[in-house]
Amino acid sequence: MVSGTAERAPSRRLRLGMIGGGRDAFIGAVHRLAARMDDRWDFVAGALSSDPEKALASAADLRLDPARAYPSWQAMLEGERKLRDGGGPAIDAVAIVTPNHVHHGPAKAFLEAGFHVICDKPMTTTVQEALDLAAIVKRTGVIFGLTHNYTGYPMVKEARELVRAGKLGKILKVVAEYPQGWLLDKIETAGQKQASWRMDPKKAGASSCVGDIGTHAENLGRYITGLQIDELCAEFTSFIPGRKLEDDANMLLRYKGGAKGVLHCSQISCGEENNLNIRVYGTKGSLAWQQEHPNELKFIPKGEPARILRRGNGYVSDVAKKFTRLPFGHPEAFIEAFANIYLEAIAAIRASIADKRGTFDFPTVDDGVIGMAEIGSKSTFATEAYPSSVALTGFFNTQNHADFNAASAFTGVARNQAGTSGLVLQGSQVVWRRDGGTEHVGSGRKGWSLVSRLP
Repeated sequence: MVSGTAERAPSRRLRLGMIGGGRDAFIGAVHRLAARMDDRWDFVAGALSSDPEKALASAADLRLDPARAYPSWQAMLEGERKLRDGGGPAIDAVAIVTPNHVHHGPAKAFLEAGFHVICDKPMTTTVQEALDLAAIVKRTGVIFGLTHNYTGYPMVKEARELVRAGKLGKILKVVAEYPQGWLLDKIETAGQKQASWRMDPKKAGASSCVGDIGTHAENLGRYITGLQIDELCAEFTSFIPGRKLEDDANMLLRYKGGAKGVLHCSQISCGEENNLNIRVYGTKGSLAWQQEHPNELKFIPKGEPARILRRGNGYVSDVAKKFTRLPFGHPEAFIEAFANIYLEAIAAIRASIADKRGTFDFPTVDDGVIGMAEIGSKSTFATEAYPSSVALTGFFNTQNHADFNAASAFTGVARNQAGTSGLVLQGSQVVWRRDGGTEHVGSGRKGWSLVSRLP
């Protein structure tokens, strides 16, 4: 995440293409609304489904020029590159709004072709893929934006300003939560598209709940406090029998500098909708913010009554004001926050096109790498006798996320229904232990299987 501002006076709208986001999709429509809210983008091209017929039908639904409606992202890359090289009005950037497994391939291809990329999170399905994209961005200088949209809320930015101004003192503890309840029933087996791919390891990657919403909670905490996770202890659980990926997770965090944290995310919490919230405690004060009530921020100075700060008022910071569109009392929420990500991304892209430098306030490829490190810093184990029990606890040094062989300091406990077996990761091998004795060295032992691990 980089922060600041730049001149936004547009010479023309930038041209946006989209991969995914067609019929029956959710987040594609959100991206299109957010991108066009401030009249900075024209949506001109798309490969809107992995099904060629559906892709073209979706383009027709959205009134795209048939010449810019593509049956696949590969065809779109070829078509837009030819248009650009011929001096035509090709896209300036592409938004990737597909299931997770179709993030890395098109992002890599479009970046290497010189197109800017705005990608939904999590950025990839593996740490190695994330590092690959980061290396391409560093080498090419092409802009990469990641839609951790909750950092776009004005009162989240106000919270960050309070921390930066020292109003909370030294940060001691961060509690970030994102409970949902929509996966309490096994709706993925009933044809619910959004649930189906999120619970499929081939499409979602190594994680479901943490990849989908836990990364938002981590990103929110890091954005507000500036703290970097040093170590984490994680328990990933599949409460609903038969699921291959977790639907609930709990983490203890150790931040660099000594602060501690708790991160909880869940998609089986009955009655919860999208209750992302954060509490930050320091030596001089504390703050609290809830995504379902985004226009308010609670600030409690030490020894004083709680203060409720509201978006749009004259007393908030200039940063919060800059990202506010409506007067106080008129609620702003999810779409406006999403639009703020696009607003800053286009400022960065315009600066890049003009070969100018600037600082901008939107999540980048580096945030994507950190999010994948959070997912990748856990190993998930399942038992043949009780496959719905997926739990591992222990501390993993996140500095070693790029190299599994460096993770030899990781220790943990894998629990099954019958009892407990300890394990230690040594280099790229797994050492299984019970009652203090080594039973097996390798990828697993009878009754247990290694489901995923860092590359």
